[in-house]
Amino acid sequence: MLTASPAASPYAGQRIAILGLARQGVALARYLAQAGAGVVVSDQQPAAKLAEALAALSGLPIEFALGGHPESLLDGADLLCLSGGVPTDLPIVAAARRRGVALSNDSQIFLEVCPPGVRVVGITGSAGKTTTTTLVGRMLAAQAAARGGEQVFIGGNIGNPLIAQLAALRPGDRVVIELSSFQLELMTRSPEIAAVLNITPNHLDRHGTMLAYTEAKSHILRHQTPEGLAVLGLDDPGARGLTSAAPGQVAYFSAEQAVRQGAYLAEQTLMFRWLGAAQPVAPVAAIELRGRHNVLNALAAIAISGAAGAGPAAMRAGLEGFRGVPHRLEPVRELNGARWYNDSIATAPERVLAALRSFDEPLVLLLGGRDKKLPWGELAALVGQRVKRAVLFGEAGPLIEQALIAAGVPAAQYTRRATLAEAVDVAAQAAAPGDVVLLAPGGTGYDEFRDFAERGDKFRQWVLAL
Repeated sequence: MLTASPAASPYAGQRIAILGLARQGVALARYLAQAGAGVVVSDQQPAAKLAEALAALSGLPIEFALGGHPESLLDGADLLCLSGGVPTDLPIVAAARRRGVALSNDSQIFLEVCPPGVRVVGITGSAGKTTTTTLVGRMLAAQAAARGGEQVFIGGNIGNPLIAQLAALRPGDRVVIELSSFQLELMTRSPEIAAVLNITPNHLDRHGTMLAYTEAKSHILRHQTPEGLAVLGLDDPGARGLTSAAPGQVAYFSAEQAVRQGAYLAEQTLMFRWLGAAQPVAPVAAIELRGRHNVLNALAAIAISGAAGAGPAAMRAGLEGFRGVPHRLEPVRELNGARWYNDSIATAPERVLAALRSFDEPLVLLLGGRDKKLPWGELAALVGQRVKRAVLFGEAGPLIEQALIAAGVPAAQYTRRATLAEAVDVAAQAAAPGDVVLLAPGGTGYDEFRDFAERGDKFRQWVLAL
């Protein structure tokens, strides 16, 4: 059988600079060094804060430039690779463009060197990526278990750089890769099966405009061949609008109407249709997650996994017992008759709207973090209608307060605190039996935490200590 051989890599002999020494940077540096490239890795952090990453690369012929990104990194460089969180407007990136040094990242390189016969499924969207990616992986794994002889690998933006698993891939295996707009904006390769779940305002602090953000997302399918297949959210105008950008076949998923190819909701049944034949997969009640958005995530997973070869039995097996992934409407505990939920992944107002619509109970909402230059008006109006008490925290607190004032929300309905820990204490005092206390911040965690996951972990810790 064919295996990925570092010696056969097209990057052997090239000089490659990598920005960022987190998980993606470490995995890519190891692959390229073992492939025979000359590798230099740069990070803004000093060596003292990068001990774990440096230890992971010890013994490999890699140079390091730490504590900044000097332009000398580009001397003799053939390629500059950016890790996912590295902005494209850094001076070193502008210098690379001036010098004609090509830009890339670990996901692009993975697609370039992935062994023949491995089927790659890529998934992006403004919301629901990780839940859908996980579900697709479960469905394809169930199908693989029924067939035998193949493996399913899940990674990308979900937290597992797939370049690190390249040598384990064999023809017939399936790869499910979650891709963010940050990764996609640099990419000129598309996976064989590419899914866009939705496109709603997000990351405008990075991309500037919805046009630029949508263009970045579109790269997941723009570079497909005519043999490729795109799966789009029919109910979402942003995703649906990419139909004409797909070079190959297009399938859809919808909770509002039947589709000719893909997945849809009929009464209370999840349906899959391919090549004209419609088959029931499972009742909606089989979805053990709250909210209409999770019905859409399940339908997306059915359409995507079906395009990759899963049948209804495997789809149903993937759904059964799936209770979600951490930080996504994650139940934390019940205390004094109130139930607490962690939706720290809700880093845009659009995601908070979906979270609020998942509950009928009286809500105490923790809202804040760092703003991404997104509109708060619609959310502020819904807070006025649906939220018993909003507790604002973090950098975005004053901005959200102004949105609440503009929406006519009474001052008695919200409170501001500086930190999330303080907000948890206020929420505990405000909660009554039968209430839901929900962390759905609407902003990132970067004002106070490393990321949304650390914020969610701290929230869970503080709530369990109440």
